[in-house]
Amino acid sequence: LSFVVLNSTRARKMEKMKPSAVNSPPLTPLGFLERAATVYEDCTSIVYGNSTVYTWRETNLRCLRVASSLSSMGIGRSDVVSVLSANTPAMYELQFAVPMSGAILNNINTRLDARTVSVLLRHCESKLLFVDVFYSDLAVQAIAELDKPPILVLISDEEEEEGVADVAERSK
Repeated sequence: LSFVVLNSTRARKMEKMKPSAVNSPPLTPLGFLERAATVYEDCTSIVYGNSTVYTWRETNLRCLRVASSLSSMGIGRSDVVSVLSANTPAMYELQFAVPMSGAILNNINTRLDARTVSVLLRHCESKLLFVDVFYSDLAVQAIAELDKPPILVLISDEEEEEGVADVAERSK
């Protein structure tokens, strides 16, 4: 571990630096994705399972499509979109797509029980709940306790489904 010690002259010079186009824009998740899609468009952004590979350009386009779908459903500024999913490409893409639509992202821990998930959904007034098929029973139990349940959107994992189909085929 090394530290750079600034002398007082250098520190004063740095304090006098004015913001410019190079050092003033904040790095946000959406800015990061946009820049990565432009600068590293054909580089790999996601590798998942045995066959899922996306480039930064593809990831950006997928996120834009989801954001557009959310907007067409009437989800927008200050609406809450919740996600109950493991770390899959869909979960990753929602981290960008939900803010792109102007909505607020609420990630829910998959280890919580149905009652706690229900309390969280009620508290944040979630309008939409993306849920991995694996956690659908938990989600159904959680929204059953709500007066105004969010719209439920199931996330299916193609890699997982292919694996289950392969196992079923081999067991015949």
